[in-house]
Amino acid sequence: MTSEAEIDAVVFEARAALERSGPLAGAEARVPNRPGLYAIYGEAKTWTELDLGELPDRRPLYIGKAEENLATRDLKTHFGDGGTGQSTVRRSFAALLHDTLGFRGIPRNPTKPAHFSNYGLSPGDDAALTAWMRERLHLAVWEKPLGCGHPLTNIEVALILEWLPPLNLDCVITPWTRQVKAARAVMAEEARAWSSRRAAGP
Repeated sequence: MTSEAEIDAVVFEARAALERSGPLAGAEARVPNRPGLYAIYGEAKTWTELDLGELPDRRPLYIGKAEENLATRDLKTHFGDGGTGQSTVRRSFAALLHDTLGFRGIPRNPTKPAHFSNYGLSPGDDAALTAWMRERLHLAVWEKPLGCGHPLTNIEVALILEWLPPLNLDCVITPWTRQVKAARAVMAEEARAWSSRRAAGP
């Protein structure tokens, strides 16, 4: 096969795997300690809660890659307490739930506040976000086959451009891009204001 045909076959395989999602709760038993791609899904009710409008089709909310370990990237960073400052997708979920659940942005490292666009959440808000995600979201994964020489980025971008997931902000513009970026900007400003108040003292 030509190189183009080879990558088409790999994308086809990845797409098929990422269309088979299961509940996030209990995903630990089926997420491998291997590189690969993952897709996060929500039902129609979840799209409404996130103020994304009606679910247009079966597209995922987000597609991402784990260059080393899906279990670490997915379950510990994206879906574990305390990870909002290190997870762009958690920050997007938090921003879209800002009014519904009352989340407020703070610096991801309150002892050294900086880089406010990478805001975090208070421990209580962070735990509430994790609980919401585990109740509402579904997860699908595709394990990169041993010997596959195609970069994960190429496969990831091909599927992002095909599916246009609303929470992906790199490499694509979707009907939701402006809304998600605006919601994140609100929380980034809250983190900046939090830092200013702390610097001002009592």
